[in-house]
Amino acid sequence: MAVGDLAPDSALRSQNEISTEIASIADEYRGAGVEEFQPRLTYPPYRSSRLRHPLAALHAVDPEAVELSGPCFGNRDVHPLEADLTIQHAGQPIGERAVVTGRVVDGDGRPVRHQLVEIWQANAAGRYLHQRDQHPAPLDPNFTGVGRCLTDGDGWYRFTTIRPGPYPWRNHHNAWRPAHIHFSLFGTQFTQRMITQMYFPGDPLFALDPIYQSITDRKARDRLVAAYDHDVTTHEWATGYRWDIVLSGAAQTPVEGNGSR
Repeated sequence: MAVGDLAPDSALRSQNEISTEIASIADEYRGAGVEEFQPRLTYPPYRSSRLRHPLAALHAVDPEAVELSGPCFGNRDVHPLEADLTIQHAGQPIGERAVVTGRVVDGDGRPVRHQLVEIWQANAAGRYLHQRDQHPAPLDPNFTGVGRCLTDGDGWYRFTTIRPGPYPWRNHHNAWRPAHIHFSLFGTQFTQRMITQMYFPGDPLFALDPIYQSITDRKARDRLVAAYDHDVTTHEWATGYRWDIVLSGAAQTPVEGNGSR
């Protein structure tokens, strides 16, 4: 099968057939020796990926000059309450409360201290508070879906939030994204930003999602999935998940925009 878009008659096919086609394209990449640990910048089942990456070489700039004019933040700019997405409004948001926590470390396992971590996500119904998200799911007046925190002295971050719902995204017929939380990590300068996504374990949509499958190495994909942690779970209040973020090395967490193609 030639590498290309999902067949145009995908509306007439079952989810199993779509999943099989996605897997077949991934097999072609592996057979060609281009299996990767990061998302591919161009991945045919993810149709808009062809429109979202540079077609020419990037222009090198002096990073120090950019950092001098770029935004920066201080430790006092981030309030501890910003890490709890369930208390940002007068009422309680709808959905399953979840605590998501983990460590940010480098490739040698050393903690990355005082790192700015930001998250954004859909609500429990799978709806973003964004004017471009108009699919017919309800907005939650008590849930904005954004938060941030700083890692502590041992690299730990911690958020209290609502488990997001899946949502449709029009990539192909009956296309739904698995439940996920977007993570943004800043270093000491604006140019050091990294963006990735965290998924929840056991999601049946994994095999059908071209964004998740654009990471053709299974072990690397698995590193995007949080683990349920009963020690993090709070009695009669919130379920708990552990997800560590590795910034470099062989066990690096896949990030957006790092593919070789």
